[in-house]
Amino acid sequence: MTGAVTIYTDGACKGNPGPGGWGALLVWGDHEKELFGGVPATTNNRMELTAVIRALESLKRGCAVEIYTDSQYVKNGIESWIHGWKKNGWKTASRKPVKNIELWCELEVLTAQHEVRWHWVKGHNDHPGNDRADALANRGATDAMGS
Repeated sequence: MTGAVTIYTDGACKGNPGPGGWGALLVWGDHEKELFGGVPATTNNRMELTAVIRALESLKRGCAVEIYTDSQYVKNGIESWIHGWKKNGWKTASRKPVKNIELWCELEVLTAQHEVRWHWVKGHNDHPGNDRADALANRGATDAMGS
């Protein structure tokens, strides 16, 4: 593993479901990279997951990663819930099918390639990295509305 990368992610949806967007800001030393995209019909949770997935996919080699998200769904899902879901055949504690299984599987594979530490930040609370990720996600959602 080389280098330490800080990633700020966010998802946005204009209606839920509705047009959505995801955004990620990657910071490595003095370097920054912005990523964003949109989907014409999706959910906020899918966009939150997609933001993290696309950010991790963009890394060229395994490294230490600090991920900041305002989504407790993403943070709790990957840190704890996923273990029970897998043990229960991808069912929730209430025996309902887990939503977004394909994204959870993709995220699990990607996180295994890095040393990831997860951080939750309160959304829309003047956190500079989260604010930038939010702006990128909204840009993606706006672009998706025009699709």
